[in-house]
Amino acid sequence: MEIAATQVKELREKTGAGFMDCKKALAESEGDLDRATRWLREKGLAAAAKKAGRTASEGQIGAYLHAGGRIGVLVEVNCETDFVAKTPDFQNLVKDVAMQVAAASPAPARFVDRSQVPVDVVDSERAIFRVQAQASGKPEKVIEKIVDGKVDKFMSEVCLLDQPFIREPEKTVRDIVAEAIAKLGENIIVRRFARFQLGEGS
Repeated sequence: MEIAATQVKELREKTGAGFMDCKKALAESEGDLDRATRWLREKGLAAAAKKAGRTASEGQIGAYLHAGGRIGVLVEVNCETDFVAKTPDFQNLVKDVAMQVAAASPAPARFVDRSQVPVDVVDSERAIFRVQAQASGKPEKVIEKIVDGKVDKFMSEVCLLDQPFIREPEKTVRDIVAEAIAKLGENIIVRRFARFQLGEGS
C-alpha cells in the first residue's frame, strides 16, 4: 500500500524514529499509526525520542582527511557515557559524520541543524527564491509553495542533519544518528564541526 508523507511525518513526530523506519513501520502495519508505533518500539527504534533530553557530555572529537589531504574535517559527537564513546559503533558514527562533512554534495554543510541557521540568512534566501518564482508568472498561491519548497531544499543542503547520508542517500544524517541512539541506548548529539579546504579563503 502507498504510505502518505503526512502519515510518516506524524509517526516521526510521535516516535522520533527515522524516516525510512517510519515508512517501513507503516507499511508493515497497513497504515495503522498505533500498530506502527508498536512495531517501532519492538525494534527499539522509537526509543531515540525519549533519550533526546538526556545530558550528553562524553563522546569523541573525530578527524578525517579527504581527497589526498586537500579537505580536512573535525567533528564533535557527544554521548552520555565514556563506555559508549569507546564502542566501535559510536566511533564508526563519528567517522561517518566526519566523512559526510568532507564529501557532501552539492554543497558542504554550514550548520548542524535548522535551529542554527540565522533568520536573516533564511529571509535573504526566501527573497531571492520569491523573485525567481515571480518571474515565472505563476499565481501567488503557487509562488508561495515554490518558495517554501526551495527554502526547504536550501536547508537540506546547508544543515548537516538534514542532508542525505552519503552511504545511504534514502536516509538523512539525522536518521543515522537516531538509529545509533536506538542501538546504543544513549542520547547522541552532533555538537559542532569544522571543514577546511586547501587554499580556501586565500
